[in-house]
Amino acid sequence: MKHKAVLRVSSKLLMPPIMLFALYVQFHGDFGPGGGFQAGVIFASAFILYALLFGVNQARRVAPAGVIRTTLALGVLLYAGTGVVGLLLGGNYLNYSVLAHDQVHGQHLGILIIEFGVGMTVASAMITIFFIFAGRGRDERGE
Repeated sequence: MKHKAVLRVSSKLLMPPIMLFALYVQFHGDFGPGGGFQAGVIFASAFILYALLFGVNQARRVAPAGVIRTTLALGVLLYAGTGVVGLLLGGNYLNYSVLAHDQVHGQHLGILIIEFGVGMTVASAMITIFFIFAGRGRDERGE
């Protein structure tokens, strides 16, 4: 892919809108179709596109394994932590109505936090799965 200049340049132009669309799907998910899972897959597709065109080793430099693992863990902790906060505030696990001054705002805040955690987890998991499969059968030089 080193000699495909048009493909590389056009993909560099498409990656920011792909990520922006993922954020739109993420934050529009509580008002319509979409949410954390869909946004995570769309966001990960930008990294996978980058890896396909510029190489897996270059993509691993852009998204190091430590950052991906941290994001994966933070997404799960955000999801579970929202439930624990609901318990500590006197509600049931993942009962969002106790998170704010009234039930409607609590539900909205809870869904927003939960969906963001799901999006982080799904994006990190998809990138990790891609890196694992893309690195199979290669030595340390990437050959």
